[in-house]
Amino acid sequence: MRQASPERIPMAATVVRFEKVSKSFGRARVLREVEFELHAGEFLGLAGENGAGKTTLLKCMLDFCSMDSGAIMVHGIPSSRPEARRHLVFLPERFTPPWFFTGREFVRFMLRLSGAGWDETAVRTMFAELDLEERSLEAPVRSYSKGMTQKLGLAASFLAPRDLYVLDEPMSGLDPSARARVKGILRRLKGQGRTLLFTSHSLADVEEICDHMLVLHRGAVAFHGAAQALKERYGESSLERAFLKCVGAHSHG
Repeated sequence: MRQASPERIPMAATVVRFEKVSKSFGRARVLREVEFELHAGEFLGLAGENGAGKTTLLKCMLDFCSMDSGAIMVHGIPSSRPEARRHLVFLPERFTPPWFFTGREFVRFMLRLSGAGWDETAVRTMFAELDLEERSLEAPVRSYSKGMTQKLGLAASFLAPRDLYVLDEPMSGLDPSARARVKGILRRLKGQGRTLLFTSHSLADVEEICDHMLVLHRGAVAFHGAAQALKERYGESSLERAFLKCVGAHSHG
């Protein structure tokens, strides 16, 4: 059975909009009036130090936790409504598939949840692209290494016909070869007009993959724009050095 094509989101349409989103856990303010927009066909990388609020930002967007104030719209729909997530797929940073599934059972289950049919050729092709051996389809996921587990999650995500991909540290646990393979798939999705929102501790990945980056520092937006613009703002040829100057400039006040 062939996968159904998703309803296409018009290019230049606003896919995600954050409006003065704030979130606290007890006395700890994790997000501070975060505002930004992500447009169709755009790849946006979230960067920031540990504890900057990147994962909490995604959790608020996906309605995994409530906001204290502000609003988040996904495809023009409030993020608290289930239909807001109809056009997206999400891969968490700590991806742990059910231990009792085989690779095949997990992918089949996820495709069923997404409303897509099973396409044996497409599944085997995706496994090959991610350098997952065909025999891993029949192996229990509890026997997978960390890298294999991450590839399984990526395979299920990329096989789902969606317009928006939300990936939290998708390169975690991958070796250089696998990282290059994932980037190749992302470039193909970019050519198809898909939209990406992802977090990464690797600024090199953000610079290579994304049109724009958003730097979070202590829960607030410290920068939003192209990586080149960040380097020019701080007079640096290295994105890493520009990033350090950016968070340093926003560390007081």
